[in-house]
Amino acid sequence: MDELETLDDLRARHGPIFRRGPGVLYVGEPAEAKAVLADTGSRYREHSDFFQTGKGLFGPRSAQQEVGRAARNLLRDHWTARSDRLAAIVAREIGPDSRWPDAGNLLLYTCFRDVLVPEGELRRLVDQVVRHAVLAGARERRPVLLRAALRYRVRRALVAELSRRRTRDVRAPADLLDVLAAAAPDDSSRTALVRLAEVFLSFLFAVVGSTGFLLGWSVYLRATAPGAGGDLAGVVREALRLRPVAWNFGRFPAEPHRLAGTEVTTSDEVVVCSYLVHRDSRFWPDADEFRPQRWSAGMPPGGAEAYIPFGWGTHTCVAAGFAVQVVEDVLGLLPPAGQWRVEARRHRPHVAAALAPPTFTLRTNGARTGEGGEHGQDHPRRTGGAQHPQE
Repeated sequence: MDELETLDDLRARHGPIFRRGPGVLYVGEPAEAKAVLADTGSRYREHSDFFQTGKGLFGPRSAQQEVGRAARNLLRDHWTARSDRLAAIVAREIGPDSRWPDAGNLLLYTCFRDVLVPEGELRRLVDQVVRHAVLAGARERRPVLLRAALRYRVRRALVAELSRRRTRDVRAPADLLDVLAAAAPDDSSRTALVRLAEVFLSFLFAVVGSTGFLLGWSVYLRATAPGAGGDLAGVVREALRLRPVAWNFGRFPAEPHRLAGTEVTTSDEVVVCSYLVHRDSRFWPDADEFRPQRWSAGMPPGGAEAYIPFGWGTHTCVAAGFAVQVVEDVLGLLPPAGQWRVEARRHRPHVAAALAPPTFTLRTNGARTGEGGEHGQDHPRRTGGAQHPQE
């Protein structure tokens, strides 16, 4: 059995909350999962799934929120301003025989690269990070020492660039590094700069990796279930339900307590598993089936009780809406789904920190839809209320 099958089996045998090895408690019961993520009762240590670094937590929370909003707005404005070029970029980057999920990741990197990092040596290093650390399975294909050396080089270059930008008076950020250089201005220590460098890498993974994987899942699931129906919004939301990219959220108790009758100690890790939460049949009929049409009237009845693809509580991903918008926009510029054919040696997902689609080739026929949307009509661009996948 693979990792996900193992979790399904453990839930079937032990219920939605179960121990998996010493000191690890999995939570797949929706109400308890939300309580843990919202930290009801302040029972867990302060934690961020995005701003946690090797040098500690970047914070305080107010600074996290400020950085998240500024970055989201920057990326959203960049996306909107280039909407007229998107069809040409998709047509150029996604050919009739494209290899996924890498194709989706690299497409988004092409779209956002100018607003992530400037041209020059630093960009060349970030290019390597994308190829050797962000793409699905990339880390397994590159020796540990080479990965460590690349991380050291890019972190050093990021610290130097952030330090240089701290001295600039920037009225409006031109790229993500400007946003980060303006964060926590009262602390210019090397430790603070290292934290910001690691936050940059978290952004890179969110923009290129996580959002790219969501795009890949949307393509894969729609292509392998051609009769599933539903519109683009339903496809993306159902992909998030069935195959949540952020599928585990780890929390560490600050005090001993009971969780649904289970004793939890401060040496435990409590893992909220959105993969299990999203398969609760009380809230999701035919929970293991890809059914985009269930979203035809918005959130399905009862679905809000068991839907946490971007977390829950104060650390909910502040840019979730923008991620969904980006994926919908790209899907609308691909050839009609009736012309898709998936070829894969195996259909098991890549299971790591993020849940990525299996490696597959998407073969398409007919004219591209950059000139007329998925169904031969203009694909509308939305420009308001968007967010990006980042806390």
